[in-house]
Amino acid sequence: MDVYRPDDSTYHPSLLLIEDDPGDALLVEELVADSAPEMKVVWVQSLAAAREEFAVRMPDCVLLDLHLPDASGLEAVAKVKEVAESVPIVVLTGLAEEQTGLAALSVGAQDYLVKGRVEPDLFGRAVRYAIQRKQAEQAASALQAGQLRAQENARLERGLLPSPLLKPDAGFDVVARYRPGRTSALLGGDFYDVVQTEDGTVHVLIGDVSGHGPDEAALGVGLRIAWRTLVLTGVTGPRRLHKLEEILVAERAGNRIFASVTNLSMSADRRTVQVMRAGHPGLLLRNGSSVDWLEAPGGPALGLVPSLSTWPVHEITLPAGAALVLFTDGLFEGHRGEGRERLGEEGLLALARACADLEPNDFTDSLIARAEELAESNGGLSDDVAVVYVQWKKEVTAPA
Repeated sequence: MDVYRPDDSTYHPSLLLIEDDPGDALLVEELVADSAPEMKVVWVQSLAAAREEFAVRMPDCVLLDLHLPDASGLEAVAKVKEVAESVPIVVLTGLAEEQTGLAALSVGAQDYLVKGRVEPDLFGRAVRYAIQRKQAEQAASALQAGQLRAQENARLERGLLPSPLLKPDAGFDVVARYRPGRTSALLGGDFYDVVQTEDGTVHVLIGDVSGHGPDEAALGVGLRIAWRTLVLTGVTGPRRLHKLEEILVAERAGNRIFASVTNLSMSADRRTVQVMRAGHPGLLLRNGSSVDWLEAPGGPALGLVPSLSTWPVHEITLPAGAALVLFTDGLFEGHRGEGRERLGEEGLLALARACADLEPNDFTDSLIARAEELAESNGGLSDDVAVVYVQWKKEVTAPA
């Protein structure tokens, strides 16, 4: 629908007249000629014919008679709203039907006019004000919807992207980032968490629920909270992922929904790391100015083959001062340049190596920014991106 601007002299509103009486239709055409000659009028004699017009082009306003061969009274208003919700409606009533006109306002009409009592100036104002009021309603509705989305995003963000739960003297650095994909009205299903247990071990999770939308995001929140609970109650090893899968299967909306996760358990000795992967991408090992791709053995994503999956625990030795970088696949599935080629794992590793001399915060931000820059000519990164950079702080040896 064209946007009506009162100060725009080039604007010519279009009016769809739904009226089965040729005499009344002629009167309306005369009112238009006298009050708004620039207005474009299309006349149809039934709702069926109106539906055909709506299929071609939505008018700026509908002038609706309440006595049609295929609908009458408030039913006619309801049927027009079914197919043209965004179009303002002005109803036409007879002299004895003014109460019906008032009732039409309560079911969605913007105004009513009584046949035989309409002067040209009143007619023109009624149509224009109806258009303005409808646009004001839609603007208010869009504003409210935007506020609700922002509130929902805030709730989901608190659930998906928590603050790390570390001891005050943990000696551990965490850099976490999240970027919503360009198509996401809400946060997607990417999630992460970092928890330190009493024995000093730091447990790290990153995951991605398949699909996008509030249901997937809510499921991600549930999985993230369940994982934290499992960690804090002492559930370890593959049993942790089995329990997480049980929760996913119980909570998901359909059996095609699954979640990929990587779980790290970084021992307090600062050297030993246990890795479990369930259908999730590998991770980056950063050691000084070098960066390598680490592809630990793994099993299928949670929910793909419930109760039948196994996830091996792969143990690695972490070089002193080295960092691990976990991420979701949105970081490397974006395009590189204007073609259809994806960045891919090798391309992401090359970007990481180009950032290897940067501090952890700058490294993480630069990695995401460079992936976004490469995908910009193809509309940007289409999927959500989560990145978690974890590292034991360098131990300071007290002077003798």
